[in-house]
Amino acid sequence: MIYIALGANIGDRARQLSAAIDEMERTGLHVTKQSSVYETAPVGYTEQPSFFNMVVEVESRQSSDELLNTLQQIEQRLGRERLFKNGPRTIDLDILFYNGEDIQSEHLTVPHPRMQERAFVLAPLAEIAPELVVRGRTVASWLEGLSMTDRQDVVRLQLLTNLVK
Repeated sequence: MIYIALGANIGDRARQLSAAIDEMERTGLHVTKQSSVYETAPVGYTEQPSFFNMVVEVESRQSSDELLNTLQQIEQRLGRERLFKNGPRTIDLDILFYNGEDIQSEHLTVPHPRMQERAFVLAPLAEIAPELVVRGRTVASWLEGLSMTDRQDVVRLQLLTNLVK
């Protein structure tokens, strides 16, 4: 399976997530599961609005490089500008896990290198794939291992639980 993290903190965040899912489907990625939407505090550069984050499971015949290219094209179509690292964004699409492969290339590292440190990734991923093993541990155990401080700024939004039409 392939897992992709989605995040947005500029404009209508829920609409951006929904548009990204629509674009994934339009470009041949089949969304098979999706987490709830979580409102999360920014990490790194904190002088920006909070994020809406979620994770989707997709099926695709694309190679990891093709998938990365597809996701970057979706980001561009949805107005993503890379002004500076960890800055605000209309949409951010990250490959977290690609069919159990370890990928180390100039443009892509999978599993995502910092996912086990980030509650805003682990909470939605644990919702749809708690038993997924990443770096020798389940996603649920990685999430449980985070401090309450790390988890407190990740709030599940009950009203935005299903963005796929």
